[in-house]
Amino acid sequence: MGDIMKEQQSAAVVRLSKDKHRSSLKKQLKNQRTLILLSIPFVIYAIIFCYIPLGGWLMAFEKYKAKDGIFHSKWVGLQNFTKLFSDDIFLKVIRNTLAMGIINLVLGTVLAILFAVLLNEVRLILAKKFVQTVSYLPHFLSPIIVTGIVFDVLSMEHGIINQVLIALHIIPKAVNFLAEPKYFWWIVGLTNAWKETGWNSIIYLAAITSINPDLYEAASIDGAGRLSKIWHVTLPGLKPTILILLIMNVGNVLNVGFELQYILGNGLVQSVSQTIDIYVLKYGIGQNNFSLGTAAGIFKSAVSIILIVVSNQVAKRLGEEHLF
Repeated sequence: MGDIMKEQQSAAVVRLSKDKHRSSLKKQLKNQRTLILLSIPFVIYAIIFCYIPLGGWLMAFEKYKAKDGIFHSKWVGLQNFTKLFSDDIFLKVIRNTLAMGIINLVLGTVLAILFAVLLNEVRLILAKKFVQTVSYLPHFLSPIIVTGIVFDVLSMEHGIINQVLIALHIIPKAVNFLAEPKYFWWIVGLTNAWKETGWNSIIYLAAITSINPDLYEAASIDGAGRLSKIWHVTLPGLKPTILILLIMNVGNVLNVGFELQYILGNGLVQSVSQTIDIYVLKYGIGQNNFSLGTAAGIFKSAVSIILIVVSNQVAKRLGEEHLF
């Protein structure tokens, strides 16, 4: 009899806990109903343009033919993926994409942090705003304009890079940088860094403003100079932001872009200029082999997800900031 009473009491406690949880949930939904209503259009947008098109991934497992459609084409399983990884060209494409992605990641992260820290040290407000504005503008330039600037800067006839190097006696004659495979990855990496450093620094500048000013005052009392304050106050304060952005950017390491490589590339640097996106265009869409192109796209997405999960778990195990 006593056991039955205990079970009934336990069941009553569980029901009471569930009722409290439902009540709390309803209260939270009621208090945040405005935010929920505002988010509905974005959810609908994501469903229509991000999730429904995922049905097209079926083409990667089929021998897709337009006349048969997605749901009636011949099913071939992993045949398209096998073809991808047995293709020497695709393996080189992975190498190129990964190399340029790592260069972009390192340069983009380091230069954005360095620029934000140095800009934060500028005391003249007008000068600071002017530099901020000028540094943000390249982000909004079309890739066509950016590549045009790169062609002019690296030109053998009147390019400023060749002129400076010749004037400093570093090289005896002008070099066609865009025809040398060994320079291509760095040209793309430095171009992206020039274009995006100012824009990427915005979030770091915002994070710096959230650092407690009392820490800088305490550092000054202890006799710390500007460099000491940067090293012992600013950078530690930026650490959580750096780690979160680094985890997110690691997941985008294969998203190195398409326009720069496609426009700057030529027959002489083809072995190092082609990325996964260019491969999809050339060997997938260009040859009406949509199944192969879709398989390459799925591979890139899968690698991105794996990189985000792994980097997040590493940060979590080390006790650092993480996404989830």
